[in-house]
Amino acid sequence: MSANTSFDLLLRGGRVIDPAAGVDGLKDVAIRDGRVAAVQSDILPASARDVIDVTGKLVLPGLIDTHAHVYQYVTGRFGVNADMVGVQSGVTTLVDQGGPSCMTLPGFRNFIAGQAKSRTLAFLSAYLVGGLEGHYYPNLYSPDCVDIDATVKAAKANPDLVRGIKAHAEIGGFARWGIRVIEMATEIGRRADLPVYVHFGQLWGLPASGANGEDVDTILERVVPLLRNGDILAHPFTRHPGGFVNRQGEVHPVIQAALDKGLRIDVGHGSHFSYRLARKAIDAGIIPTTLGADIHGYNTHVPAPAGTPDEHADDENHPFAGQAKFSLVQAMSSMMALGLSLEQVVPMVTSHPAEMLGLAGEIGTLRPGVEADVTVLNEQRGRYILRDNEKTEVVADSLLQPAFCLRAGVRYDAIAPILPHAVAA
Repeated sequence: MSANTSFDLLLRGGRVIDPAAGVDGLKDVAIRDGRVAAVQSDILPASARDVIDVTGKLVLPGLIDTHAHVYQYVTGRFGVNADMVGVQSGVTTLVDQGGPSCMTLPGFRNFIAGQAKSRTLAFLSAYLVGGLEGHYYPNLYSPDCVDIDATVKAAKANPDLVRGIKAHAEIGGFARWGIRVIEMATEIGRRADLPVYVHFGQLWGLPASGANGEDVDTILERVVPLLRNGDILAHPFTRHPGGFVNRQGEVHPVIQAALDKGLRIDVGHGSHFSYRLARKAIDAGIIPTTLGADIHGYNTHVPAPAGTPDEHADDENHPFAGQAKFSLVQAMSSMMALGLSLEQVVPMVTSHPAEMLGLAGEIGTLRPGVEADVTVLNEQRGRYILRDNEKTEVVADSLLQPAFCLRAGVRYDAIAPILPHAVAA
């Protein structure tokens, strides 16, 4: 920086939305030494070494994806590259949901969090095996495969990385073992003083003996009393049995009681998301707190590098077959297509997840002094078709697409191969 300049970088002329700071308007954002230095109107361009004109764009605190699967290679086809769904997709912070366990956390720290350009945190799996391909090996997720003491010890020893606990409340597990695994997971959360993130919606399939007397529509009402203020209910709009909408097509009455109790809701979009059921829940007043993308190798086709064959391109039986490209920003567009405003959606990927992670004021904001994590989006007006895994289509009148982001002041362009292209209606 020369003696005549005060800032390293100036983002000039964009619409800055920072819910944590109560800012929404045309502002300039100045960066110095990798941190936000100022957010105000009409900062002199000459005061910065580099100036980027972001006129007509949205300038947000760095987006936070509360539901990622980035323990690449270790979690089989679930784990995708962290920076592909992170900074290359306009997302500066990722929360891996249940990939690492108390046994595999050192590997996650060294090979994933320690190597990624994206800030990478974790909700530690309640299960010793972590996020392996459980739908193939459900017996690895029994009560015998949970070590409460070891998981609490690992969580407490790694507070910089572990921000919560991941568990599953789904009919396949309940049919095999009842509610015991969830009881163990919530005990881990209490003893570690961390939020518990609970997957709802069928996942592993029923055992050969069937449901064993379990009713999928009673799982929520049995699990919610075990949870504490700050715990998270995931996949509210799942198309699979066991979500917020029961088999009669009604929003479960326990959901409002859960919200009143201080529980949070994370969309966990991915392949669980149903526009049809989301409309029912939103119309009933159920507005999610946070918006995790839930991108993994079973719902996202990662193209092979240029010049190399794509071994899955023509395999109709492969999990990638027929799956669309996706991103957290596309999930934001999904929520807006359902009638939520931009002003409602932005906190779901900025200030609210920062609170969920116990990092309010440190991330998810552009407050001067914090690390300069910034996401810049284009908002394209028009009519665009969005489609879920039930093949239900909605038409959006605008589409958000990432342009670039800054992670601690370093620029990363939105070049991820999984980013979807706009499809006009």
